[in-house]
Amino acid sequence: MIKLYISSSTLKHSLKQLYLGVFILLVLLTNSSHVNSQEMLNSKAELEQALIKHRGEVVYIDFWASWCGPCRKSFPWMNKIQSQYQSQGFTIISINLDADKNLANKFLLETPANFAVIYDPKGKIAKHFKIQGMPSSMLIGRDGKIKSRHTGFFTNKISTYEQEIEELLTTHNE
Repeated sequence: MIKLYISSSTLKHSLKQLYLGVFILLVLLTNSSHVNSQEMLNSKAELEQALIKHRGEVVYIDFWASWCGPCRKSFPWMNKIQSQYQSQGFTIISINLDADKNLANKFLLETPANFAVIYDPKGKIAKHFKIQGMPSSMLIGRDGKIKSRHTGFFTNKISTYEQEIEELLTTHNE
C-alpha cells in the first residue's frame, strides 16, 4: 500500500490550476459558438478587402465546393488563366462553400489553387449573389460591375470564358 501525503498548500495550488484549466476550457467552448458567426463576418470582410485590393482590375469570382466534380476540372484552368492574365490586371477570387473546412483543405491538397480562397461555410456570400449551382462564376469588369455569370464549368466553353476575359482586359474604361 502506498501512502501519499499532500500538503494543504500543494493541494490548494493544484486545485487553482485545475479551476483555471476548467475556466479556460469553458471560455473556449463558449466562444466557439461565436466562431461561426464571426467566420461569416470574416468571409464577407475578406471578399470586400480582396475586391478593394483589385479595384480597377478584371476579377473572376468562382464559387466551389469539395463535392463538386466540375470544380475539380475548373481549377487547373483557373490556375492557367490566373498565371496567363495576371500581369494584365486580372485576378481570381474563389469562394468555398463547404460547411467543413477540412473537406475544402483536402480538396486543395489534391487540386491546388494558385489564387485566393475565401471560406463561406454558411453560404451567406453565395446567397447574396444568388448562386444556383456549383461551380458558379462571375466576371467583374474594371468598373466593378458584374459583366457575365456562368453556372457550371464546361470544357467545351473554355474559349468562350477566355474570350470574355480578354474583352474585359482590353476595355479600360467601361
